[in-house]
Amino acid sequence: MLLTLASGVALERLRPEPDLGPREGFLMVGLTWLAVAVVGAIPYLVAAHGVPLLMEPVAPTSTLGNPFNALFESMSGFTTTGATVLGEISVDKHGYSVMMWRQLTQWLGGMGIVVLAVAILPELSVGGAQLMDAEAPGPGIEKLTPRIAETARALWVAYLGFTALEIALLYGLYLAGVDQNLYLYNAVAHALTTMPTGGFSPEARSIEALSAAAQWIIIPFMIVAGTNFALIWRAVTGNPERLTDDSEFRFYLGVLAALTAVVSALLFTGVGFVAEVPAGGTYDAQYLSDARGAIVANLEPAVRHAAFQIVSIMTTTGYASLDFNAWGPAPQYLLLFAMFIGGSAGSTGGAIKVVRWYVIVKSVRRELYTTAHPAAVRPVRLGGRALDERAIRGIYAFTLLYFVIFFVATAVLLVDADRVGQRLTMLESMSAVAATLGNVGPGFGSVGPMGSYLGFSNLGKAFMIALMWVGRLEIIPVLILLTPEYWRR
Repeated sequence: MLLTLASGVALERLRPEPDLGPREGFLMVGLTWLAVAVVGAIPYLVAAHGVPLLMEPVAPTSTLGNPFNALFESMSGFTTTGATVLGEISVDKHGYSVMMWRQLTQWLGGMGIVVLAVAILPELSVGGAQLMDAEAPGPGIEKLTPRIAETARALWVAYLGFTALEIALLYGLYLAGVDQNLYLYNAVAHALTTMPTGGFSPEARSIEALSAAAQWIIIPFMIVAGTNFALIWRAVTGNPERLTDDSEFRFYLGVLAALTAVVSALLFTGVGFVAEVPAGGTYDAQYLSDARGAIVANLEPAVRHAAFQIVSIMTTTGYASLDFNAWGPAPQYLLLFAMFIGGSAGSTGGAIKVVRWYVIVKSVRRELYTTAHPAAVRPVRLGGRALDERAIRGIYAFTLLYFVIFFVATAVLLVDADRVGQRLTMLESMSAVAATLGNVGPGFGSVGPMGSYLGFSNLGKAFMIALMWVGRLEIIPVLILLTPEYWRR
């Protein structure tokens, strides 16, 4: 942190009052994310190798001693993806400080390093609007105040408030004797990665290591984290009706409820589990038997695990209340579908975003209606306002581009896996790309919730680092930097 602060001060002195326009804003945001990920990898490398004459290695056998692994873990943290190459997830192996740094990278990345900089360094507020537009996840973010620095502060007040509330509730379970795994360190660690929809956990079994009560507490916080923070700020500062009046928020809750209901039914009836453990599975027959015995025909655990996993994956948090590799094809493909939906615009979630799907659904309905009634004029409305047709075309273009990148990247991972002799199924490759491009975290199979991305080659990891970076910046800002027109005066 001191290194980045010193670098920022030095750069500012080069030109104290820069003329920051949209072009410069895109470039600064893109380069900032890369630079922050590189700097964030340093603690992992220091912990693994130490510093000559200054400190001994803290975790000399850590997988993060590999620079590719360290950068992967750092980029995964700051983009709030939650994919890991840590190998053995344990504070005993890596130390409390390194594991807490891992959690902090997600908390800092949650609302964006650039937004944080705007809130703390008011000098940037002159050109802050361009940075905010490029950084805030989603098609756009509502300004809460006339000045961008004040808006950033308002967002962080909400962010800090919900983080503190979750810490209090989780630690309260420990004090009440309900969950002895939620001692203060663990309570803080999980709150730091819930609100940014990050998913890192100091527990090797993720949220499966916590009690049912803890899982129920985390679910609403994940839902809040996937909601537009500007909308939340309006609701908690005296306008709660804004939540129910917001069409995107209603659609968001409706999709969560529908997917949860379907997966709950599949788990409750037993249809949602595999019949037997596949070869090379991440769980054994005893685990499958215990999971089926605890969930099948038991309403509360069926609903809890269904709700937890649907909310976790759709909001791109990436926590796991159980190893969903043990689920059958139907619920797994529903989870894969949820990876593409994402959270609301203006939230910390990734993927395509609920608002885009909402506009696509409404525009499809409009096309069906106007096909049946050719003379009708029926604009697509969002929040009571008619959307410009250029905005609708932009949403279709973004969604198409997202899927093109997804399919091409899936093929690239399969080719690279074949090159190095890695056994990688089509579903594993698809889920790995969906989980990194959408900043989700876990996929299926070897990259499932209890697995890791450690088995990929250095080239494959570098490719997924790029996917996480592109996904966090919502593709378009990165592609703009790659066009020749951008660099022409």
